[in-house]
Amino acid sequence: MKVFRDLEPALRRNLIIFFCASLCFWAGLAGMLPNLSLYIESFGASNQEIGWVMAAFAIGLLGLRPRMSQFIDNKGRKPALLIGIVVIAIAPLLYLSVSLAPNVLINLPKLAISLYPDFSIDLSQTTQIKSSILLLAATRAFHGISIAAFATAYTASIADMAPPHQRGELIGYMSLASPVGMALGPALGGYLEGSFTFAFLTMTLLGVIGTICVLIAKEPVRSAFDQVSDASGANQSQKKPVFWSLLFTAPIRIPALILFMVGTAFGTMVAFIPLHVRELGIDVNIGLIYTVSAIASFSIRALAGRASDQLGRGRFISMGLIFYTLAMLTLSISTSAPMLLLAGAFQGAGGGTLIPIIAALMADRSRPGERGITFGLCLTGFDLGIALAGPIMGRIADVSSYALVFAIAGCMTLSGLLIFITTSSKDVPHSVRFALNGGRDVYAVK
Repeated sequence: MKVFRDLEPALRRNLIIFFCASLCFWAGLAGMLPNLSLYIESFGASNQEIGWVMAAFAIGLLGLRPRMSQFIDNKGRKPALLIGIVVIAIAPLLYLSVSLAPNVLINLPKLAISLYPDFSIDLSQTTQIKSSILLLAATRAFHGISIAAFATAYTASIADMAPPHQRGELIGYMSLASPVGMALGPALGGYLEGSFTFAFLTMTLLGVIGTICVLIAKEPVRSAFDQVSDASGANQSQKKPVFWSLLFTAPIRIPALILFMVGTAFGTMVAFIPLHVRELGIDVNIGLIYTVSAIASFSIRALAGRASDQLGRGRFISMGLIFYTLAMLTLSISTSAPMLLLAGAFQGAGGGTLIPIIAALMADRSRPGERGITFGLCLTGFDLGIALAGPIMGRIADVSSYALVFAIAGCMTLSGLLIFITTSSKDVPHSVRFALNGGRDVYAVK
């Protein structure tokens, strides 16, 4: 914690306010998880429909991520933070309002295309879906805007305020708001499981408190080093990079792909753990799984962030992928409450290691004036993983089992580990050294 003692009092005070806002954000967001799948199911939704609704969260993310990332760089961090936390306050009210609308069947056209022997388009077929499912999906998409705005702006803010030589450590400490919030929120949501109305209104209250914190916070001021670095970059190129043009550049494509694998696993876990637990008939408070996950994440973040400043980012990203793989495979064979809690601990350790270290890695690889775009684009992989996890894994669960979908998610994160070890740097030898032996990051901005 020495890094905080070395900071000026005004900066330290601002960091505390940011931390409190982030705490409310993640608690309000994660507090929906123990109840949301069950709430969607109460409208008569199938597993695949639950998956579609949960995945709609990523539609808001993917749709707003490019514009919001540029907004963060052009208009400032605080306005984006405010947008994100206000969505957290409003979304639970919108979920509840769905129950007040009439639930009717809507006929949607099913597009049928035949390429052989003749090309034809048939719009005569229709598929039916409940209006409540469409409204819940629209609300879930709106809910996704929160992370597109808040999470990216928060990470960029901390990177702005952190001394460069202690960036990983400070990001690690400040990112503790996420696991703490994701421990308190689900535990509270699980405790209030008997009443959807009371549980959702509690999350709205957390959003209101977080909004107040953001309003009294001050726009982050970049460190002197970052201002010089940004000016140097501006002298080299006056034109800002186009969002999507960066996706396949060497510094970003592998972190984005890794986050896609992790996002798929995380999306699978969020969508189907409550249903998996109920199918197994295990008597456990679902919120406790998220709480154990958050405790593990909390315990490892402070250590991993500081160690990555000294030992390199790569080996900790590899460690995070190993933990995530263990989490998904443990979920797939779980038959008791202790095994479910162990899976939660592995997932928390994986997220606590992987997410803040990738954030620090992308801060190393970008100039301050491009951090919103860089963070946003890298996290698009995570968004896409969440978007695809719900409907695809939901379809597999309908015809097979929840155990299989968790096993598939574990295979994906294992594949991510192998990809990172062999392609994270400019060639295989450099990649292996970076991923396993603390080799230097050849893409870091000098």
